[in-house]
Amino acid sequence: MEHLVRNCFKGEGYVFATGAAEIARASGNEKIARLASNENPFPPPAGAINAGVDALHSVNRYPDERVEGLIAALQARHGAFHFVTGVGMDGIIETVIRVLVDPGDKVAVSIPTFSFYGLAARAQGGEVINIQRDEDFAVDPARFVREARGAKVAFICSPNNPTGNAITLECVDEIAAGLDGILFLDNAYVEFADCPYQELLTHHENLIIGRTFSKIYALAGLRVGYAFVPGWFVPYYLRAQTPFALSTVAAAAAEGALADGAYPRTYREHVLRWRARFSREIPLRTYPSDANFVLVNVAPHTGEEAVETLAKHGVVVRSCTSFPGLGDHYIRVSIGEDWENERFLQEIGKL
Repeated sequence: MEHLVRNCFKGEGYVFATGAAEIARASGNEKIARLASNENPFPPPAGAINAGVDALHSVNRYPDERVEGLIAALQARHGAFHFVTGVGMDGIIETVIRVLVDPGDKVAVSIPTFSFYGLAARAQGGEVINIQRDEDFAVDPARFVREARGAKVAFICSPNNPTGNAITLECVDEIAAGLDGILFLDNAYVEFADCPYQELLTHHENLIIGRTFSKIYALAGLRVGYAFVPGWFVPYYLRAQTPFALSTVAAAAAEGALADGAYPRTYREHVLRWRARFSREIPLRTYPSDANFVLVNVAPHTGEEAVETLAKHGVVVRSCTSFPGLGDHYIRVSIGEDWENERFLQEIGKL
């Protein structure tokens, strides 16, 4: 019966960074530095944990389908914007595409970048148009607008995964003004940069800004995404969204996390300190990063060779060979705990 499966699911799906961890364990490493998935290495804020535990008492009932408590907390934190939520950034992306894209519609993606934009668009029957970034991974706004002409939705990640660089507000402003479709700006790592993109929402009715609680608030395992959206888009999103998408526990933990102003500042300071050390001390070419990871050029090794070598010494990083539009000689290294970062610097020096 496999002939019934749609062609878009017969190729390779999303590539997880699990193989290196298996190599590390097989090599006898008892303590593994996990620097492959851009995770926050520290436990979530206490307020998030306590709120999540309290919410367990009511999970016999379905969640609030509008997650009004979390929406109110987001507005208290960010201002009087319109918000929607989803199961991680991925859930936001899928639902936005579900609202907008009919089979055959054009979807533009700025590459190299997170592969899920293309996977989700193809799953909806969209025609993906990849638009290559410049050699330094910057986005040329005039070129992007020209090549994205006719796209129902266009995806740009800033700060970009896996290159780490952010684009300017002026660049986003020019692109949003020039497109005849929706611009989805993925801001999963924006808390580690200084880019208040939400200021542009008052000028563009076609701008959606996706965010996540996975990084700055350490709730990756609960999968909580949200997005700033224009007011006209909210009812369509709610109609297209999977019913009761966000769990009671996840929503409560996210609301509790927002109440802790000190936690994100402390983690951001940790990231910025280690990001600077990585740039100085990695003995290979690194690229300027505005995120909680750095991109490293390991040539003449391939990314896979570097990952395997490091894994044998108990350090797990991410090969970037699966990212569209990027060569096979890059690795992405997340900023972890102090001991993880120190071990990485020790081992990368031997490569």
